[in-house]
Amino acid sequence: MRLRSSQPAHRVTTAHFQAAYPFIAEGGLGARGCYIGQDLYGGAFCYDPWELYGKHLSGPNMLVIGQIGFGKSSFVKSYVWRQLVFGRRAVMLDPKGENGALCEAVGVEPLRLTPGGSVRLNPLDPRVGDPDRPKEQVTQDQLGVLLAIIAASLKRPLTPEERAAGSVALESASARSYGEPTLPAVVDCLLHPSDASARRLATDAASLARGSREAALELQRLCEGDLRGMFDGPTSGEIDLTAPLVSFDLSSVYQSEALGILMACAAAWLQRALARPEPTKRLLVLDEAWVCLRNVAIARWLQSSYKLARAYGVQNIAVVHRLSDLTAAGDQDSEQVALARGLLSDSETRVIYYQAPGDVAASKDLLGLTGAEAELLSQLRRGQALWKIGTRSFLVQHRISDAERRIIDTDSRMVHEGG
Repeated sequence: MRLRSSQPAHRVTTAHFQAAYPFIAEGGLGARGCYIGQDLYGGAFCYDPWELYGKHLSGPNMLVIGQIGFGKSSFVKSYVWRQLVFGRRAVMLDPKGENGALCEAVGVEPLRLTPGGSVRLNPLDPRVGDPDRPKEQVTQDQLGVLLAIIAASLKRPLTPEERAAGSVALESASARSYGEPTLPAVVDCLLHPSDASARRLATDAASLARGSREAALELQRLCEGDLRGMFDGPTSGEIDLTAPLVSFDLSSVYQSEALGILMACAAAWLQRALARPEPTKRLLVLDEAWVCLRNVAIARWLQSSYKLARAYGVQNIAVVHRLSDLTAAGDQDSEQVALARGLLSDSETRVIYYQAPGDVAASKDLLGLTGAEAELLSQLRRGQALWKIGTRSFLVQHRISDAERRIIDTDSRMVHEGG
């Protein structure tokens, strides 16, 4: 059943017709790209960010918003599945462990990050990124990730002393580890700094250790506490980023406060891994993206990664339930909220599923929707979404084949399509 606008009948000039009726007057995007479903005011709806780049889009990133149970997760999984047909590759962060059926269909195993497990990611691994980058840039990347992880663990900004201590500790750990530092090596260098490191900062070793002790102990928790066995050693050899799909199952800590740190560490490793130049277009799906935005250091790092998407040939896909998840990251005037708004502006494709009436006003403001677009958000049915692609708008009914239903099912115990 098609949704109807509640605007009263009136006359309008052809110059303003498309603004008054954005869907009816929309010319479509063409037939190239992944089939998504039916344009409710037209024919088939297809989409591909790389096909649209330079014509309708200046960047590939996508934001998917929707309440649970209205088809958001089903769309994301089917979109990834269909992109694989075009030879693309996908990497997914799966906080709830719901990608098992999709992985099975592709012929890969989910990589389960669990305390004491067999899969390890070294967020400081120098071999992960572009092998041709100058050593100084690699070191800066490592330092940025390290400081972001420490700040996220401490839940506060780092002091100048802690930032300086982290820098010299990373340098010492790299020297000790023959160019491949690990978090435990950095912890040891923070707790037991050398006299040479202290002299570089015009202090003594004991004072330097005291000034960075809190940061060191919090980083140690990642190695020996609730995230032990995940980030405390070299990267596991079984991780194959050339596979068509790589899905990290993070469900072991889904209900834990450590989820944000786990997602930050995994996303940091993945972003650096995807920076390797190659002709294959890739997708990085970040589910429960609001978790990463709760900490300003991680949010700042995530935004910088988004801005490099075009250079890497990567489409970042952030998935949230509602826009208030983004703006609730901090106070209204906080840097977290400013970064969340930046995430919106860096995502030129917005796929908006049903929003509760109380969230419509915020969605209208944050996404710059017209009145006609905003009034549809609380009327959308399961599988229906408002697509904002650059300045253009479409109302789309997602279509799923019978063969795909098992793949995209988010919970086999639920009768309806997962959300």
